Amino acid sequence: MLPWEVIGYGAALSAILVAALVALAVRPRRPAVIATAALAAAGGSVAWNAILNAVHAPGFFTDAPIPVFPISWQDTGSGVFTLALAALVLGLGPLAAAPGLRVVLTALLAGMGALLVDIYLY
Repeated sequence: MLPWEVIGYGAALSAILVAALVALAVRPRRPAVIATAALAAAGGSVAWNAILNAVHAPGFFTDAPIPVFPISWQDTGSGVFTLALAALVLGLGPLAAAPGLRVVLTALLAGMGALLVDIYLY
């Protein structure tokens, strides 16, 4: 299991990377969208890892034997939880009036950012 300090570190890194990705890729650049996506990345990562800690699921932390992309179920869960949370909060929040495709692509960017941080940075 991951200690809470590591979970917090990973959530902070996810938020920073997602904020940068959304700021670079999503136009027009809106602070509310950037902040919401970043908070969703942190929240999704914390939520998933808290669940894994609560149920004592060490098998989820086994990396795939692919040196360039050593993804695990734990990494995948962080990306999926972030995608779901980002779609929900962006769609109900700052992108409520935007087309669905815009909401989904922005949420997907957040999910991919959280996934990549999980795979490569902690």
